[in-house]
Parts: sequence; C-alpha cells; structure tokens
Amino acid sequence: MTDAVADSSRADSLPDLSIEHVRDRFARIDVSAAIVEEGAEGRFRPAAVLVPLVTRPGGLTVMLTQRTDHLHHHPGQISFPGGRVEAGDEGPVGTALRETEEEVGLHRRHVELLGQLPEYRTGTGFCVTPVVGLVHPPFDLSPDSFEVAEVFEVPLDFLVDPLNHRRETLFYRGRERTYYAMPWRHYHIWGATAGMLVALSGILREI
Repeated sequence: MTDAVADSSRADSLPDLSIEHVRDRFARIDVSAAIVEEGAEGRFRPAAVLVPLVTRPGGLTVMLTQRTDHLHHHPGQISFPGGRVEAGDEGPVGTALRETEEEVGLHRRHVELLGQLPEYRTGTGFCVTPVVGLVHPPFDLSPDSFEVAEVFEVPLDFLVDPLNHRRETLFYRGRERTYYAMPWRHYHIWGATAGMLVALSGILREI
C-alpha cells in the first residue's frame, strides 16, 4: 500500500468532525457509566473541567493548558481548564465555566454548551465531570500565570484518531498503573486528560 493510499484509507476511517456533526452527536447521546482509573477507590471529591472545542477555519481544535511546574497538584502536566466544585457553583457546568474564566480568562459568553462526557474517577481521588462546549472566536485569553504556563490547541482529528492513542505504564504508590497517552509535538498528553479525550473520541466515532 502506498503512503497516499494509506493516508486516504486512514482519513476515510475518521468520523465527520464538522460542527454540525459534533452538535448532533451530543444532542443524541446518553451519558454512560463513569470511567474509573486503575487504583481509583474510596470517596471522591467532585470536580469539573471544560473540554473546549474551538471553531477554527481549518477545523475544530481542542484547547488545553500546561500547568506551571511549581503547583502542588499535577505540576507541568497537560490538562483541561477546571477544578474542584465550590459552594455557589451551579452544578458541574458552573464549575467548569468559572474555572475556565479564572484559569485562562475565557469568558463564558464564547462557550456554546453541548453536553457532558462520562464522569471520570481518578486515582488521585476526584470525580471529574467533563463539560463539552464549542468555543467561538474571536476571543481574548488572559491566563493565570500562577497556574498556567501555556495555553495551546491541538487538532481534534489528531485526538480522536485511535492510532494516536497509546497505552503507557508507570509505578504509583507501589503499583504499576496503565494509562492513555497522546503525544503531540513536544507535548505529552496523558492520564486523566487523555482518558477523557478517548471517551470523546468514542462518542464522535459512533455511527
């Protein structure tokens, strides 16, 4: 098989990632059972993140952040904007939108809410609700320099392609753990963030 034929076959296997298709998929899905990481057990603290799908002329992208190296929790890791549920938040959607405004300065007026991915229970004790939304430019960002080292975007078609979903292992608290990873350029997207992206891929790839 030539490279050209292989590329064409691979492109044909990817789902329709138009804005209209993505809207339609989330209008028709029922959120499935929670996803539980290896080693996740006990009581979980509620949290929420925004999965921001940015509507660029060349196609949808996913906005991600790189956390600063001095943070106590998950320093230097790639993540979605989000955090713990606080009193006064209007459910997980309110948490996700508030945290996004605080972390990257993206105002909620730019976000068209689509739905949610399955709850994601982490080995670090959080039950995370991923809230999916379309983000419509133009918008300005003002990242919190204490928490956020960088804000960047990854093409959605890269992230939903199963060929880019790797399984890696590490030792954590004396046990070997397996997790998803999606290396892109010099960014290592892994752990809960990659796991949520795999869930997003599954939803968008359903017929």
